Amino acid sequence: MNKFKLLQEKYPEAAKELTELTLRLDELNETKKAKKNFLDFVKFLWPDFIEGAHHRKYAKKLQEVAEGKCKRLIINMAPRHTKSEFASFLFPAFMMGLNPRLKLIQGTHTAGFVT
Repeated sequence: MNKFKLLQEKYPEAAKELTELTLRLDELNETKKAKKNFLDFVKFLWPDFIEGAHHRKYAKKLQEVAEGKCKRLIINMAPRHTKSEFASFLFPAFMMGLNPRLKLIQGTHTAGFVT
């Protein structure tokens, strides 16, 4: 008999508390990873996200921007490949999490300026 089963039988309240603490620790670890790595951040906020090879490459480049290793980045991808979701929504949120005082500006070739 494994130790957890024994604990569950003899001390059900303690087993329940241990399970809750373990789940909370897992959640905290996921949060910690999401604060440091852009792709982990995406997976944390978007549980139904289906990761592809192009997402890993794109996220790696955005991570380099976040770390200051890449100063300029142009993304050219076919429509419906998550470029807008990453660049316009998720990446700015990730960057604001890294530095809440950061000032961001976004521009596109089809949208007008908001004043």
